[in-house]
Amino acid sequence: MLENRIFNISSDEEFVQTSLDVFKFQYDNNKVYQRFCDLLGRDPLNVSSLKEIPFLPIEFFKSQRILSSQKEAVITFTSSGTTGSNTSKHYVTDLGIYEESFIRGFEKFYGKPEDLVILALLPSYLEREGSSLIYMVNSLIEQSEQPESGFYLHNLEELSERLKELDRQGKPILLIGVSFALMDLVEAYSFNLKNTIVMETGGMKGRRKEMIRKELHKILAEGFGVKNIHSEYGMTELLSQAYSKGNGIFECPPWMKLLIRDPEDALTYLPRNKTGGLNIIDLANLNSCSFIATQDLGKEISYNNYEILGRFDNSDIRGCNLMVL
Repeated sequence: MLENRIFNISSDEEFVQTSLDVFKFQYDNNKVYQRFCDLLGRDPLNVSSLKEIPFLPIEFFKSQRILSSQKEAVITFTSSGTTGSNTSKHYVTDLGIYEESFIRGFEKFYGKPEDLVILALLPSYLEREGSSLIYMVNSLIEQSEQPESGFYLHNLEELSERLKELDRQGKPILLIGVSFALMDLVEAYSFNLKNTIVMETGGMKGRRKEMIRKELHKILAEGFGVKNIHSEYGMTELLSQAYSKGNGIFECPPWMKLLIRDPEDALTYLPRNKTGGLNIIDLANLNSCSFIATQDLGKEISYNNYEILGRFDNSDIRGCNLMVL
């Protein structure tokens, strides 16, 4: 079965072959995606490489029901958006695939969640329903065997005291937070953390002025007293995440890959170290669409190392990841 192969990819050749098999499956079973491919004159008979696979514009998740399964959705993840805006909807028919994706991905970069105290400062996500980020972090907290793990909303003083005390005790801590809330925390309290990973999920959510990642990380690193700020790159339309352990350089798990397209020609790809639009292959999206053309900008620095720079000027600010340029 395809879902069994996805999480056991161990080479580039296996990734390419599995991607081509997923493309055929989704072409055959996803009518929206099939119509899109047909308009481009692409089908499984004339596609033999990753760059020949059509990438569905991410905006389709706002207007169409993107499904490659006959099963009913067991949960619908929705993007954040301004009042009255049209939000993306990701219909998930198999939560087991999502859970395996984010657990395996997290463990690849950070080890087992039971070994960490996980403190989550995600107020803008807790205040609405349908957040895939909240689902993921809540599952990681449940797997953490540390009783101090948990969510924080507006109780910054309590979080500050707990964070300092746990760090003094030498416990390994992951503090994951939305950018504006982490900024609120370091402006209100001072820290000198020695045993804490600080991870931002991006986005000011209209609470603060957007800023480039480098500037944000400088402020947060000084405020928390840490060398590097980590980042998580994910969005409603994906069931996998890329992570950065510093300097804004992201790595993907083995079942996820970024391709850089020419912003002036969506069917042309750019060489390494050239900035363009991000096309994402997320094979965990088996039952929706694994091939998505995003409105994000980035470039490949080296093999499986990507710098993610922001959004196109004409795209809306949404999801759980980025600052604008």
